[in-house]
Amino acid sequence: MLESVGALTGSPWIYAVVALSVLFDVFVPVLPSGVLVIMSATAAAAAGTGAGHVPHGVPDILVLTLCAATASVLGDMVAFRLAWRGGERLDRAIARSRRLTTAQERLGTALARGGGILVVIARFAPAGRSIVSLGAGAAHRKLREFLPWSALAGVAWAGYSVALGYFGAQWLGATWLATGVSLLALFAAGAGAAFLVRRPGPDTAKA
Repeated sequence: MLESVGALTGSPWIYAVVALSVLFDVFVPVLPSGVLVIMSATAAAAAGTGAGHVPHGVPDILVLTLCAATASVLGDMVAFRLAWRGGERLDRAIARSRRLTTAQERLGTALARGGGILVVIARFAPAGRSIVSLGAGAAHRKLREFLPWSALAGVAWAGYSVALGYFGAQWLGATWLATGVSLLALFAAGAGAAFLVRRPGPDTAKA
């Protein structure tokens, strides 16, 4: 696996590929942006230990983290603005989606109470980022309420993904085992986040 992406991770183009993958997976959640970030971090660890054929410093761990986090926030903002501007077709699509409607209600309450940690949790859940960003925009939440939580979510997710790939390779070597364990940890976080996002809030439970 590492050899197949060695040429890419040994080039500055890896940052562009990671950024585009993270940016667009808010619209196409099946894009393997998390997998790509982990593999890039694993390759960086391999370069640092001399276990791979990736040049030293490419990709740089800090730059990789900042690149993924920035792209995450930019993608959130694009989705947020598109949903904010809306239109009849988008409004009808959201009204038909129980998940988006529920996300609007829960997110609106959470942001109003200063509890936007829901945005951070949803960033780890499959499609959670899309639902939250579109839901916040469609509900016309204020940007100053949403942006700080989106930034925190992007940094948390990028830092976690990079750390999984880097430290997994440091501890287990740049092998299939290290990559597999890192991906399992990423998916486990996603499953846990999905459970928390779907769990009814206190107000919903009382209803």
